[in-house]
Amino acid sequence: MIEIAWCIQIIVALSILNVWFIRASRQTPFRGASARNLQEEFEKYGLNKQVFVITSVIKPLLAVSLLIAIFVPFLTKPSALALAFFMLGAVVMHIKVRDDLLKFIPALSLFGGCMAIYLLS
Repeated sequence: MIEIAWCIQIIVALSILNVWFIRASRQTPFRGASARNLQEEFEKYGLNKQVFVITSVIKPLLAVSLLIAIFVPFLTKPSALALAFFMLGAVVMHIKVRDDLLKFIPALSLFGGCMAIYLLS
């Protein structure tokens, strides 16, 4: 069971890192409210720049923490739960701007992955 959690941890962590470091300035079909980049997406959600900056530090740190947790298991549950909280927030923001269901898929998937990690660990 723990190996499944590790696989999910790697997938979730690399997905978060991909969004924040590789795709942050790119337009994707999953951007909320037709935003062209990650910062604009936060603006469209009505969130200020400080929320964007804080989130852009915390989410990647939690993703790295999930990777480290493979070797330091006591980090697993708190990292997964904290990241689940952020992903639930992302789902709420998609609801707030009335996005199509397609745009919810990554946030819902990552939320589900975080909850699976939490429950399997």
